[in-house]
Amino acid sequence: MPQAGADEVPNVTAGRQLAFEIAKGNCLACHMFPGDSRANTLANIGPPLQAIRSRFPDRVQLRSRLWDPMQTNPNTVMPPFGKHRILSSDEIELIIDYLYTQ
Repeated sequence: MPQAGADEVPNVTAGRQLAFEIAKGNCLACHMFPGDSRANTLANIGPPLQAIRSRFPDRVQLRSRLWDPMQTNPNTVMPPFGKHRILSSDEIELIIDYLYTQ
């Protein structure tokens, strides 16, 4: 994992926990995290979550994708985490902090 500033580490840790938590993000159910050795999954429903910062340099675009992915892909199986209140706005921001380390 790339080195993060000391003030970012708690957000990254909290974001990872939310992303992996079954009752919250549960990202491991569908996505691989090639850059995180702690992400144990063989999931392949969604794309691997790697090079996220370069794929989504605009944080607002990534946030929108997590909030309601059906806005960009009406046929997606990814849940609208924000729209359906699975994740709060703050929780989505923490997950983005984590994803930006991938």
